[in-house]
Amino acid sequence: MNRILGLDVGDKYIGVSISDATCTIASNLVTISRTSNDKAYEEIEKILNECGIEKVVVGVPINMDGSETVMSKRIRKFAKKLTPKFGVEVIFQDERFTSIEAERTLIKSNVRRENRKKYIDQLAASIILQTYLDRMNNENDGKVF
Repeated sequence: MNRILGLDVGDKYIGVSISDATCTIASNLVTISRTSNDKAYEEIEKILNECGIEKVVVGVPINMDGSETVMSKRIRKFAKKLTPKFGVEVIFQDERFTSIEAERTLIKSNVRRENRKKYIDQLAASIILQTYLDRMNNENDGKVF
């Protein structure tokens, strides 16, 4: 069973999460500084190779009416390059409100404001991936896919 990677792609940072071996639980992994796309792709490639990833779930911010945002178009452009570069399947997941949910979770966990930035992107990536895993496991009646 291959694990699945989750990405929360932003202009400055990319939050990365990973599933467990049974593809039921998402966990925070790392935050990548996005100083350039080339450097970001290098960091992603290292993770893909080290963890044997064949599927990547990428969060896309969609407007409430279901239309694309400027950011969602940029994220799709960035993520679509993962397949030809690394041979992984890319799945897009609606990420509306994940950053807000991540922020609330960190506040409830008493993480100080100055420390939240370190974790918010990873946590948002975990929420994106967990949403996908839950949907897939429910569609498959709890069978591991």
